[in-house]
Amino acid sequence: MRKQIWLAAVLVLFFAAGIACAAGKSSEEVGQEMFNDPKLNGSANESSCNSCHAGGKGLENAAANKKFSKMINNCLITRMEGEKLDGRTVSMKSLKMYIQSLHN
Repeated sequence: MRKQIWLAAVLVLFFAAGIACAAGKSSEEVGQEMFNDPKLNGSANESSCNSCHAGGKGLENAAANKKFSKMINNCLITRMEGEKLDGRTVSMKSLKMYIQSLHN
């Protein structure tokens, strides 16, 4: 069962990477668009991640936190009044990848 889940996850990642490449955007570029999108995941106000974290301010060590996805979702729900992102999705991985790139 565990092997099947792992295989399914790998296939989803390859499929998503193929879509991103076909669209001509890297996963990091998709994450950057999401970071700057005031309507990210149904946000009900005009805030984006960049509104509070311009240039990655305040996120210097966020990627090292084991609860990185939870931190992102906390902002999405409380500050942006949007919906939670599933931590296993390509969208969340792209957003995390972009945030990590801000401090590399």
